Amino acid sequence: MNSTQQHRPIMVGLVVGSSRQGRRGPAVAGWVAETAARHPATKAGEVTVELIDLAEQRLPMLDEPVPARFGDYRHEHTRRWSTVVAACDAFIFVTPEYNSSVPAVLKNAIDHLDAEWRGKPAGLLSYGARGGGRAAAHLRAILGEVGMKVRPDHVELQLFTDFQWPAGSTSDPTAKARIAPAPERAAEVTLMVTDLVAAGRAADPVPVS
Repeated sequence: MNSTQQHRPIMVGLVVGSSRQGRRGPAVAGWVAETAARHPATKAGEVTVELIDLAEQRLPMLDEPVPARFGDYRHEHTRRWSTVVAACDAFIFVTPEYNSSVPAVLKNAIDHLDAEWRGKPAGLLSYGARGGGRAAAHLRAILGEVGMKVRPDHVELQLFTDFQWPAGSTSDPTAKARIAPAPERAAEVTLMVTDLVAAGRAADPVPVS
């Protein structure tokens, strides 16, 4: 490759995988975005992070008459969602754990598409009372089914160790807790970004002059 040539920036889609009123997903994703912004590749302009909030996408429950693998999207909301996902080179999925799995809105968003996911690297961050590991395990299987390259490790945030709660409020499900992850969590997110950049570069062999 000519030394004057540069790769285009890697776009990482940061997916907020919940839509419930009072959700903590946007705060968690905001912390991930702040951590990613300190990554050397981001500072160098080699990586951009695009927040994708599923609550704002407002996808209905899957209503396409043709299976997604055929790419024959009949509805405008699916075509719009396809454009959003296709623009990203890699993804970080932020998910809570609902009844030992992922929220329906996240599974539904994945099911709407197929080719737009395939071959792209993905990192997972789960959160919950015990870290959301069961949701991460289910999400890993779902993403594997649409051909994504999921990192072997994922990041977990626990509600009672990685958040700061108002005094006496830990038993109140509506209490506003401030996200305050342990330092090692930030290091794990930084490593995730490093891995996604490397995988994205490997999938982007054509440089931009």
